[in-house]
Amino acid sequence: MHRFQMIAYFFKPVEVLNRETRSLCGPHHTFSTEACMYQDKGSLKLFKFSIAQKSIILRACELNLKLDNKNELDLMSLLTILEYPDSRLRTVARNVDRVTTSVSNFVEDLLETMYAAPGIGLAATQVNVHKRIIVIDVSAEHNEPLVFINPTIEVLGGMQTSEEGCLSVPGFFEQVERSEKISVKAWDKTGTRFELEAEGLLAVCIQHECDHLEGKLFVDYLSGLKRNRIRHRIQKRRRT
Repeated sequence: MHRFQMIAYFFKPVEVLNRETRSLCGPHHTFSTEACMYQDKGSLKLFKFSIAQKSIILRACELNLKLDNKNELDLMSLLTILEYPDSRLRTVARNVDRVTTSVSNFVEDLLETMYAAPGIGLAATQVNVHKRIIVIDVSAEHNEPLVFINPTIEVLGGMQTSEEGCLSVPGFFEQVERSEKISVKAWDKTGTRFELEAEGLLAVCIQHECDHLEGKLFVDYLSGLKRNRIRHRIQKRRRT
């Protein structure tokens, strides 16, 4: 079954899932939202979901899904990611005064949006919420989310160059030089202060996302010629 069809299916109640899954895959297939499995001729088998789909499904089970009156699942709220050269990406984010229920809910939506994109990091600025909040998950299975509220970075040493991309600059990847080892202080999703030392990919991702909070993108590290080329290609793609 096509991966995008499966995403669409998961937003429907189980009876609709079963009916439409049987229609595509045959009369012996059924889908269970609780087990995240389908039944094929009496045997249970896991679907080969993409990373983003696994994340959505695991999160859905965590939330103990309930059907609403519209026969849809109140699963999550996917946010719209702004794309370069949108001027709103240049807005400098403000500190979060305290972690309220509203902030916690937004963090969950930000994580779901990151996983669904799919990506390994996302800043509030990228979804037009100008608060100092970033979420990251660089784990292999995409199941170790990190939340940084009001992050501040201290450089500990070294430099590294790696290829970076961005959900706000889709389809483009360039080499960027950043600090190799950093220390970051922030609040977690409960408002508890913590400090973390990071290096390698995690250090790169934290610096990349914190740049967004300052209204900066990875393309700003590139030459003006490369930056303009990327801008023109994105604008051309939107017109087609």
